[in-house]
Formats: sequence, C-alpha cells, structure tokens
Amino acid sequence: MADKVNLAAQFGRFDDHWSPKIVATLNDYDVKVVKVQGEFVWHQHDETDELFLVTAGQLRIRLQDRDDVVLGAGELFVVPRGMRHCPVADAETHVLLLEPRDTVNTGDAERTGTAGTRLD
Repeated sequence: MADKVNLAAQFGRFDDHWSPKIVATLNDYDVKVVKVQGEFVWHQHDETDELFLVTAGQLRIRLQDRDDVVLGAGELFVVPRGMRHCPVADAETHVLLLEPRDTVNTGDAERTGTAGTRLD
C-alpha cells in the first residue's frame, strides 16, 4: 500500500466491535484499526508483544500480575509477550494495533478470534 491512510475515515467504514481491520502493512506486520466496547477475553500472545494506541475514547488494559493500564486518546501501551491481559472499554473506543501478520486477537483463549480483515 503506497497511499496515505486517514484513520478517522477508516474507523468510519465499519461499526462492529472487537473485529480488527487491516489498513496497512509494514514489513511482516499488520497495522489494524478496531472499535472496542465492553470487556474482551483474558488472553496472552506467547510469540509477540502487542501494541495498543488509542485514537479516541479510553481503554483500560487489565493485567494479571500488575495494576491496570488506562489509556486515553494519543496514548499507547505495549503488552509484553506472554503477559495475560484483558482490554476493557466502558464506551466505544478506537484503537490502532501493530501486530505480526496473522496474529489472532484472542491469543491463547478458547474463544474464536480473528487475525483481521483487510479494508480495501
């Protein structure tokens, strides 16, 4: 993809929650946007860190062995590989994710997840 990406426009193209959309690729990484609301599932990614960048709203990332991390618009947090976490948003929140290609959003959890669908 050699075109610029307008994140606000990309977020405007879908309404579903917890279903990442791929908007760009960087080497072997997918740049994903996702709308979140409510509580996700506790999970971990054994093979990769996970970057969360909030572009609108507020995201709380519950962590198993430390205090929660609360992110507002313009803030990011990297969940280290192997750390159990559970994202929570009281109101709809827009998040940009940077993950290795084919990373499933539910990690090791039993719940069926998705690696993201491409918004073209």
